Amino acid sequence: MSPEQVVLPYATWPSPVSTSDVARSGLRLGYPTVLGEEVWWTEDRPAEGGRTTIVHRGADGAQRELLGAPWSARTRVHEYGGRSYAVVPGEGVVFANFVDQRLYLLPTGGEPRPITPEPEEPASLRYADLVVHDGQIWCVRERHHDDGRVSRSIVSIPLSGEGEGEPRERAGGHDFYAAPAVSPDGEHLAFICWDHPRMPWNGTELWISRLDDGSSWKVGGGTSESVLAPQWRDEGHLYLVSDRSGWWNLYLVGIHGDSPRALHPAEQEFAGPLWQLGAVPYAPMDDGSLAVLHGRGDLRLGVLDPDSGALRDLDVPYEGWEVVLANDGHTVVGIGYGPALPRSIVRIDTVTGRAEELRRDVNELPAPGYLPLARPVEFEGRFGREVHAFLYPPSNPVARGEGPAPYVVFVHGGPTGNSVGALDLEKTFFTSRGIGVLDVNYGGSTGYGRAYRERLRGEWGVVDVEDAIASAEWLAAEGLGDPARIAIRGGSAGGWTVMAACCASDAFAGGVSYYGVSGLANFSATTHDFESRYVEWLIGPEDAALYASREPVGRVAGVSCPMLLLQGLSDPVVPPAQSQAFADALAERGVPCTYLTFEGEAHGFRRAETRSAALATELAFYQQIFHS
Repeated sequence: MSPEQVVLPYATWPSPVSTSDVARSGLRLGYPTVLGEEVWWTEDRPAEGGRTTIVHRGADGAQRELLGAPWSARTRVHEYGGRSYAVVPGEGVVFANFVDQRLYLLPTGGEPRPITPEPEEPASLRYADLVVHDGQIWCVRERHHDDGRVSRSIVSIPLSGEGEGEPRERAGGHDFYAAPAVSPDGEHLAFICWDHPRMPWNGTELWISRLDDGSSWKVGGGTSESVLAPQWRDEGHLYLVSDRSGWWNLYLVGIHGDSPRALHPAEQEFAGPLWQLGAVPYAPMDDGSLAVLHGRGDLRLGVLDPDSGALRDLDVPYEGWEVVLANDGHTVVGIGYGPALPRSIVRIDTVTGRAEELRRDVNELPAPGYLPLARPVEFEGRFGREVHAFLYPPSNPVARGEGPAPYVVFVHGGPTGNSVGALDLEKTFFTSRGIGVLDVNYGGSTGYGRAYRERLRGEWGVVDVEDAIASAEWLAAEGLGDPARIAIRGGSAGGWTVMAACCASDAFAGGVSYYGVSGLANFSATTHDFESRYVEWLIGPEDAALYASREPVGRVAGVSCPMLLLQGLSDPVVPPAQSQAFADALAERGVPCTYLTFEGEAHGFRRAETRSAALATELAFYQQIFHS
């Protein structure tokens, strides 16, 4: 204990991290592109309504924002979006504009002009996963029909168009598409596709199409194999990621369906779930090597020799990396982070290992003593199942508490997602005030192999809930958390787990749900197409009795703790009726519940004022329940 520290009640420690600091941070850096000494990436603007701009860093190191307000380079394909721009060497950038979802060409030094037709209905045609080849944009197009149907295809769009020509369909007939890649000789198109009710981590297929006559054939994947991220090695072979071994590993396959050859068989993940289109988890280099991401939980950056299978990690200060890499054959650019390093755009020389930080997600950090250092932990859940999590103890250089601390169990969304050990100013906001955080990767999370991921198959509302409860019990058993002062919070599918856990157990002093799913009766009919059949895998085919036994809105009789519900009123993924129904059910039982809504916010709060208000309300909620 430092002599400067004074004893103060937990949750009241003085902190330099304000709600405004958190709300205006989190630039959501994404999708870097590198050409020689030039680098581009997308960057959110929380203070500007959450719009997304494109930033260019020139060879001289000068950074320039390419898109001013009101332009926003954000695609709504699958509602979760993804890669929304592509660099056209020597000409400028092409981007999807958020308001109308049309593609625009932004010439260097000029103004944006549309290159796709204006749809009959606003935003009924959407584009994502953009790549440039031979003077054309190749991408996934999503069409929303008048009768409510949604269809998708891969199209090519001439860059010379003026918004009047119809994009040319190159592949169609499946429900979903991703990762279009044209061969070096321009003769073949590779792509990933899948159909309802599967999600891309359940089963996808790799197809090849001959561009001169449109003939196509399947090369790999299937209903129980997830293949991702095809990239051409040469005219006759592709690299790809597959979980056929139980782990997302790298393979080499011929275009005529030769048996895939594993490049480095390992019980590690070399990719992540395809929630957003355009993720690139590895990068072929000019010397024949591959820059790769691999590991369990957090992914490390390494260099793989595809011939020998030798893999060496790069000695860089960033302990984890997101599955979005870019390269020009000589250097690789990615998004790295560490327990004390915010998410950053980083350029790496894969030969020397030299790392150059180009842009940080958070510009100003509090003193190191306020930063909690994430510690990966593993503990035993129900039936002896291992559960993975990251522990963030309270941390403050001028204050300390006595006895076990209050904790909040964080539950990530998805539910097929995961949490990593990155510096997070939102977590720091709580830990610097004397509230610990345990970020749990419950069964069903990615990053730990397919078997761990599939624990949730048919068990949503059971395994995730049991693992969340086990997290609270572990905190108490280890003497870390005060069993009377452990709360739980989560968003989207994590909000479902929060509500379900509070229905099933009295382990929590309170629950906070951000835009959470509370009922299943009409969820499939009201949510967006991408996840409209997801519940069939998570729980089972529609069955009134089964669904009623799982959904929180029908089990509120078990809730004995206060609840805080926060919801965007323009959410197309989890409509406001979900939170409203749970709030009404709690009110009927007299359970304390605060329901806070935000006009104009969709799925995942983007505006600085919304994020600040939500965080302030959440802190006040914890201070009340932890000191009541």
